[in-house]
Amino acid sequence: MNNKQLVSQQVIEDVTEWEIMHGVAFRQEDNTARHVPFSIAPMTMQRSAYQHLLSVTPLIAKLVSNVSEDHDFLQASLSDMAKADPFFGRLMELHQQPHGDASHRQQPARQPLLLMRTDFMDDRQHGAKVIEFNGIAAGMGPFGQRAAELHRYVENQWGEVYRNWLEDETAVPADNQGMEQLALGIATSAKKVKAHFAELGDCALEQKPTFLMIVQKDEDNVYDQHLLEIALQNLGIKTVRRTFEQLSAQLSTGDNQRLILQGVGAIDTVYLRAGYQYTDYWAPDLNEDICCQTLSQTRLFIEQHFVAMNATISQQLATSKSMQMLLTMMPSEEYARWGLSLEEAALVKSVLADMKPVSTQNIEWFNASADKEQWVLKNQGEGGGHCVFGEDISQTLAQLKPEEYDAWALMQRLYPHERDMPTIAVRDGKQSLVTDLVSEIGLFTAHYQGEPVTEQNGYAGYLIRSKPASENEGGIHSGQGILDSLVLIDV
Repeated sequence: MNNKQLVSQQVIEDVTEWEIMHGVAFRQEDNTARHVPFSIAPMTMQRSAYQHLLSVTPLIAKLVSNVSEDHDFLQASLSDMAKADPFFGRLMELHQQPHGDASHRQQPARQPLLLMRTDFMDDRQHGAKVIEFNGIAAGMGPFGQRAAELHRYVENQWGEVYRNWLEDETAVPADNQGMEQLALGIATSAKKVKAHFAELGDCALEQKPTFLMIVQKDEDNVYDQHLLEIALQNLGIKTVRRTFEQLSAQLSTGDNQRLILQGVGAIDTVYLRAGYQYTDYWAPDLNEDICCQTLSQTRLFIEQHFVAMNATISQQLATSKSMQMLLTMMPSEEYARWGLSLEEAALVKSVLADMKPVSTQNIEWFNASADKEQWVLKNQGEGGGHCVFGEDISQTLAQLKPEEYDAWALMQRLYPHERDMPTIAVRDGKQSLVTDLVSEIGLFTAHYQGEPVTEQNGYAGYLIRSKPASENEGGIHSGQGILDSLVLIDV
């Protein structure tokens, strides 16, 4: 089949222009915009499976939120991983400064705001299972909502094309208000912080509640970020953007541990879209003896102020792969420590995929008797490029030193349902036929001080990323993924 004849070029151009017009784009080095790759029609999921994810994901967020504030547990359970992974070792050092010594512990003034994306794959045999927790830089909520709007546009404007590529004509779109609900959660936290200072007689009350987004230098995923900022501005929130390097010279302390940004004033909420890798803290101009010390200390400085914050250092530790493994391996009864009932713990357990630590014994087992295609090897890295599959796992394990084992984990490999019919993927304005598309669904949640702050019990929309089953890297930004949305069927 000639791919050029699958859908008329007029449709492709119209929909890609819709994307650009609605901010669904990546910025290029020359300051032009490139549309985000997308599917021409949505993926299908059984309504019962989707409802299960809606019920369990806020419980996962509640669990992680409470674990993140259990500082003794974080220190005790992640110390070996911190020794094995230099970046998490640095995070643990930062965490220990305020939290390490229980006898002299001072709770940092920061108010935890957990904006989390929990990523799932719907495995053919085992059902929907968690891939990972994303507690820092958990982005693309706005793009998730826009994808649902894009498919609604295709249905309304190019109905025949939409129906041709829809798996089930009875399917109904799943509501997705990710952009507005995330903005609501953030705005709620900002207004609560501002109200706290109003009670203390703060004299800067004429200023709008103010939101600071910490971003990477020369960021290309800016439009997703700006869409969130616009939604916040619509709720009466002032938004500003800074890198860690800029903040290292611009922050100060006001009365009552108020965080002050030079040229702006008081800050109510801080949201990190950077900080999950060493390069976010690397400033060569500072000529430091210890890499990244100044900018990582800037992050700790923020935590010493009364400000709503995502992600706190504790939250980043609590959403690590090692913590995911520990929570997966422990008996569900132990979840009671963090406020979950046995019924809630069972729900969470139902979506956790098997994980095993990397140890001499498990390496011997893996090489001798494991079905290597049923496992994936992961390190602590965020984003694409941190997974090893199949026969390559043995090779990687053989190269690891024993002191590096605790930075890695083996996880049950998920084999999601392939779409029942082919679909059209559009990338750089060109279409291609994909016959083996599989999807990953990320559900967003928002909790402030452990309590839900959205209209749906903490749930805050979804992000669907689809990719050919033959591709291991499914990121929209860095892999072969395409933006997608969700329709539901009753079976």
